[in-house]
Amino acid sequence: MPGAETLVEFTRELREEGLSVGSTTAADLMTALDKVGLASAADVHAAFRCLTVSSPWHLEVFDRVFVRFFGRYLTEGLAMTSPPQPRSWTIRQVQSGGVEGDGDDAGPEMETFTGASWSERLSHKDFSELTKTEQAEVRILLARMMWRPAPVRSRRRRPSAAGDRPDLRRSLRKCVGPEGDLIKLEGSERKTRPRPILFIADVSGSMERYTEMLLYFAHAARARLGRMETFVFSTRLTRITRQLMRRNPTEALAQVSKSVEDWSGGTRIGECLRSFNYEWSRRVTRGGPVALIVSDGWDRGDPAVLSREMERLRRTVHRLVWVNPLASRQGYSPETRGMRAALPHVDDFLGGGRLSDLATLVSLLESLPERKK
Repeated sequence: MPGAETLVEFTRELREEGLSVGSTTAADLMTALDKVGLASAADVHAAFRCLTVSSPWHLEVFDRVFVRFFGRYLTEGLAMTSPPQPRSWTIRQVQSGGVEGDGDDAGPEMETFTGASWSERLSHKDFSELTKTEQAEVRILLARMMWRPAPVRSRRRRPSAAGDRPDLRRSLRKCVGPEGDLIKLEGSERKTRPRPILFIADVSGSMERYTEMLLYFAHAARARLGRMETFVFSTRLTRITRQLMRRNPTEALAQVSKSVEDWSGGTRIGECLRSFNYEWSRRVTRGGPVALIVSDGWDRGDPAVLSREMERLRRTVHRLVWVNPLASRQGYSPETRGMRAALPHVDDFLGGGRLSDLATLVSLLESLPERKK
């Protein structure tokens, strides 16, 4: 496996070739390499390109330098094909008094502007339409996503000069003087902690095109939060919190797949939520979590059961968010009977079929009010 010195030389070479590579990029590349491994050349290539290339015009340079440095390490061939160049617009600035295209004296200056960057276009592409290389790029972007849920005040307190309550115990300990005179009254305030997240994802057959990317998102979220309760369901509910604790996301998802007996099966959302409410709710909803239900709403069960269990779940969590990958599509309307039964109990209804949709979800989680709606 290439070491740190090789990665530093690689970034230096890219910088000399004109790429805008920062001083910490080598460390980012090492982290990415640790996550994707060397088994797939396409994954390594996509990860490194995602971290170093900011313009489509640098793809050819990147490919050339990449092969020179890492070709001998990789076990699979690379298809070095650059994506089509984005549409460009040319603006011609003509000197005052001149006529555009009227000989050399006009001295026009040419400036070309490209369209949205390739990474920006990737963030708005539906997960079901991603190529294998694009999937690897999105996985790296998910792992790099920086976010923290809105804080919530706990019952525990900590010392604070500007606290809202006096800390008599600390004040008495700090009494000084031969007669123990109280000189200063110490204060305290409530501690804060990130609001916990409860992630419940549909892995039935109708969600097959989105399941992998959404579980990669769950793995990245758990890595950022340190702890997040995670469940998946199709016709039955399965807790996968422990499986997602593996550092490598590919290995984590492989363990999840082995643990779920009804992967890509039918869907009984109401019955699965009932299992959660009666078997798990008291154990994992302490602290007022935000519950994320990730599903397209296709359901073979009884809508009345789904409605009843959604109402019960809503009472035990701080906020209930439904993430539907199909809602990202233009003209989508929640017409399935499962969605119609669930929506009256939902605080927020969001899309989840694109990277930009997940960024919107993260923004929501970062801005939640402390008090329950």
